[in-house]
Amino acid sequence: MFGNMLNKKMMEKMQGQMEETKSKLNNITVIGETQNGSIKVVANGNRMLNKIEINQATFTSSSKEEIAELILTAANRALEQAERVEKSEMSHAAMGMMPGLGK
Repeated sequence: MFGNMLNKKMMEKMQGQMEETKSKLNNITVIGETQNGSIKVVANGNRMLNKIEINQATFTSSSKEEIAELILTAANRALEQAERVEKSEMSHAAMGMMPGLGK
C-alpha cells in the first residue's frame, strides 16, 4: 500500500514535469527556410506551425507549384528543428526526474 502511494506521487510529479516541459516548448521558436530565404516557416517546440512568410518577389518569379514546393521544404525544415528541440527538452526533463539515468 505504501509503495502504491509512492508510485502515485512519483507519477504525478513526472506528469507535472512533462506538462511543464510541453508548456516551455510552446515558447521556443524555430525557423525553417528555403535556401534563398524566400520562404520562412515559424514553428514552436511542440511542432505547431505559427507563421509562414513569403517574400513578395517569390510570387512574381515562381509558379504556384514551385511556391507550394518551397513552402513544404521550409515547413519540413522547421518541423525537423522542432523535433530536435522537443527531444532534447524531453530528455533533459527525464534526466531530471530520474537522476543517474544518463550515467
